[in-house]
Amino acid sequence: MYFCCEMNVQIKKLLGEIKKANVKSLARSISIVENEEKGFDELLQALQINYSIPVIGFTGPPGAGKSTLINVLLQQLSPTKKIAVLAVDPTSPFSQGSLLGDRVRMNEHFKNPNVYIRSLATRGSLGGLSAKTIEITDVLRSANFDYVFVETVGVGQNEVEIAWLADTTVLILTPGAGDEIQTLKSGILEIADIYVINKSDTPAADVLKKQLTGMLHLRKQCDWNPPVIKTIATTSEGVDELIKQIEKHAEHYSTESKTGLFSEKILRLIQQNRMRDFDKSKLRMLLDKKIKDKDFNMYRFVKENYPK
Repeated sequence: MYFCCEMNVQIKKLLGEIKKANVKSLARSISIVENEEKGFDELLQALQINYSIPVIGFTGPPGAGKSTLINVLLQQLSPTKKIAVLAVDPTSPFSQGSLLGDRVRMNEHFKNPNVYIRSLATRGSLGGLSAKTIEITDVLRSANFDYVFVETVGVGQNEVEIAWLADTTVLILTPGAGDEIQTLKSGILEIADIYVINKSDTPAADVLKKQLTGMLHLRKQCDWNPPVIKTIATTSEGVDELIKQIEKHAEHYSTESKTGLFSEKILRLIQQNRMRDFDKSKLRMLLDKKIKDKDFNMYRFVKENYPK
């Protein structure tokens, strides 16, 4: 009982400091949520989330220049806007560690009071995001930010989960990706709201733009026509147009789209909650016994040991 009351006081204090965008309290709150420490459910349920703060997702193949482009966006926006950045890095399947290299690439903003950067490890999650990205973006939306940027791992066509997390999804590609367009067509290319051709200071950039424009004509028509923007992040060329389109899409975002986004997020939260108490070690113990049977059947095993 004493611990519960003590935690209530701690959570209440953290919530008050989050509103003021206190960096230490924000970092502590994110750690509590990410690691599912005691009180994390209480903290999430007590958040006063400002859903009008746009979450902008940046995705695309490795080497497309996502971090460099975000770095330039921070340079241009941070004098007048407050921005939080979640940079998701892959976790090693062996050591469970993560390099968290995006923080190094954005190091010039570490002392900028209008920029908050947090790295997240995927911890085995697929789709280019961390398992707790939904919750952590909502913690950030409870602080005094104008934008929340989310940079995905950069794993390829299965990186479509950003589409149900972000209000605006920016897909970053590079010239010379003709074959890659065919590879990605059935996945990530279909979910973007804004297309960016970075490193576009080559003739191949015009070819890629033509390919993307042609592909967009085959997409299901809606009331938002995704623009294709050419940028050179190293010289800031095209970044003003990208900012303009991000702002334009944020204004355009419909209630119907938000309902669909919330339903996808809630579905994933339900799945996470139901799997939270799953005992993996118990599964392995059961398997050690059953897998030796000559007539072992994985589907029968699931039905017998984990019925609906």
